[in-house]
Formats: sequence, structure tokens, C-alpha cells
Amino acid sequence: MKLDEALKEYLMHIRINEGKSRRTGISYEEDLKQYTAWLKEKGIKDTKKITSDLVEDFIVEQQKAKASASVVRMASSIRSLHRDLAFMHDEKDPSLNLEVHKDTKRLPVFCTVDEINRLMSSFDDEDPKQYLDHAILEMIYACGLRVSEVTTLTLNRVDLDTGKCRVLGKGDKERIVPIPDGSVAFLKGYRDIVRPVYLKGRSNLFFLNRFGRRITSKYVENLLVQKCNELNFKKHITPHKLRHSYATHMLQGGADLRTIQEILGHSNIATTEIYTHVQNRQLFDSYEMYHPGGSDLNTLKRRKKEE
Repeated sequence: MKLDEALKEYLMHIRINEGKSRRTGISYEEDLKQYTAWLKEKGIKDTKKITSDLVEDFIVEQQKAKASASVVRMASSIRSLHRDLAFMHDEKDPSLNLEVHKDTKRLPVFCTVDEINRLMSSFDDEDPKQYLDHAILEMIYACGLRVSEVTTLTLNRVDLDTGKCRVLGKGDKERIVPIPDGSVAFLKGYRDIVRPVYLKGRSNLFFLNRFGRRITSKYVENLLVQKCNELNFKKHITPHKLRHSYATHMLQGGADLRTIQEILGHSNIATTEIYTHVQNRQLFDSYEMYHPGGSDLNTLKRRKKEE
């Protein structure tokens, strides 16, 4: 059965025969439109060509971008669609063994070191505005700060002579965060040369926009959207993902969890432990890619990568 016909028939069925609420119907429709659009991108236009692998691949992609509750609902919509097709048209159900749990934890998305280098080197530091933008992202990544912590930093809390900053985090808890030596000189350049250009009257804020006012979180988010498009990054990088990148790279570099916990300002070590799962996932992926006993598919992937 054609995808569009199947979707139209199913949506009519749940509204008329099952009597689902308008809100539920809209949710199912939105989920299944995303599902069928994804299938069409894969060249699937007939429901009989949908395999269990395709269903699982779609769900895996959704887990990277959506909250677990949304993915669980989406899986439920897909199962319901295929059950209906199996009953009404005697089709095989490719969602039969699909399992998605609400407690599924998504690993944080982070940048590679190469992506960070590309991002930071993409600015023209001769331009004061680009120097400002560069300095904001440098502070987030170099110190692992939340975007709200960066936008509220004050001059008296940033000590570039000792390479430390006092950060006021969640619950007004203060913590001392080291500033890497490689970032100190650059941030001094912003403070001493660029910031005075934007200073209008009196302000103790470390980062100021061209009107001499506080930088907003939305400004930083839009800056990263612009940079992702400019650099053709496939990942959707946000300020918080730069913070994830900092923590992941620290762990990869040999830092212990307690140190990372204190620098990030996590009240519970369990929050920080997610980064060990990231590292374990990378080890597993490397094993699958390079172990001599890997599948033919993995061998092909490795060879393609090496070419």
C-alpha cells in the first residue's frame, strides 16, 4: 500500500472508529508524518517494503534529538499504524519487536576536538564583533560554563592574572573554575581592547554587546546556529553542547570525575557519570570498527574511512 494512502486511511480510522481525542489524533499525525517523510527519503514509498531495521534506524535517529518521552510516544504511533495495516491488509508488521523505554538515557551530543578547532579558528579577530563572539564561545568551552553563567560574568569575578574565575551557578552556588593558559591571553585581548569599544557608561559585566548591555542567551544560541551553517556542521551545536564537549574532552584527557563534577558545578556525581558512558560508547564503536573479527560491513566502513 502506498505510504500516503496508508497514513490517510489510518488517521481516519483512529478518529472515527477508535474515537481518539483530537489532541491524540494530532500527536499521532505529527509523529507519523515525520516517520513517512523519513521513509520517503530512504526511497521507501510502499508499506510492504518497510523492514524492522528501517523502523529501528528511524527510532535511533529520533533518540538523538528528542526527549525519551517523545520517542516512546512516536514508537507507539508507529506500532499502532503497522498493527492497523497488518489487520486491515494482512501485511507483515515490521514494528512487532520494537521496544523503547521511557528511562532510556540519551548520551550528550558533543563536538570533536577538530570541530572545536574549526569553530574557534573561523572568526576574524581583527573585527571587534567577531572577537567578542569568539571570546564568548572560548569562555564557554574553555571553562565548561553554562551560557547563563557566561552572560552574567562580571569583571571582578574573572581574574586573568591568576587564570581563575568565580562562577555563580545554579542555586547561587559559587565555584572556582580554572581558565586554561591558552585562553588567558586571548581573553585579556577582549577585556583590554574590545570591551572598551562597547562600553557605554558604567557596567561591571565582562561581556557586553554593541549597545553596552548584557549579552543574552538567545544571542549565543543564534551565533552557534549561524556558525553551524557557515561551517556546514551536521550536528546542531548549542551552548550546552559546548559544555558537554568540554567535559568529554577533559575525561578523554585523563581528568577524574570528581574534578569534572566540581568544575561543572554538578551537585550529584551521577550527573557527571554520563560522560563515562560517552567514553565507553566510543571504545565500543572503535572495537566494532577496527577489531579483526568485525563484520564485513564494519570492514567496508573502515576501508571507506581510510580512503
